[in-house]
Amino acid sequence: MSLTFAPPPSDKAELEGDGAFTPKFDRDGLVTAVVTDARDGELLMVAHMNDEALALTLETGIAHYYSRSRNMIWKKGETSGNLQTVKELRTDCDQDAVWLKVEVAGHDATCHTGRRSCFYRVARTEDGRAVVEITDHHRHFDPADIYNKN
Repeated sequence: MSLTFAPPPSDKAELEGDGAFTPKFDRDGLVTAVVTDARDGELLMVAHMNDEALALTLETGIAHYYSRSRNMIWKKGETSGNLQTVKELRTDCDQDAVWLKVEVAGHDATCHTGRRSCFYRVARTEDGRAVVEITDHHRHFDPADIYNKN
């Protein structure tokens, strides 16, 4: 049986206190999910969840997201073996974002590029233009080997 979520209460004190988890989904039916490593707090990724992905995550303990580009539920790590086991799921005061603290299986990598984190570049200015520079060159796996299998 799948979890369902009640609409957010209009009473702010009720929304901010103990009680029902009533995520406030945006107009597209999504909440933002911030994902960090449960061991060391490293920011791994930011994704989105719809009500089904959020319910599956709570029910199974494995992180599920909603892929906007594929328009479908995405069980993170299903292809790569880098499943994310949720150790804690928090919500913010407005219940319009969630924070997942996860343990990553397999290669201990979250990014489809093979890196541990999707945040492997630093943005800065150079000669009056915005540029990004890779700061993590270590790949835990070769994406071609994982994702190009037929």
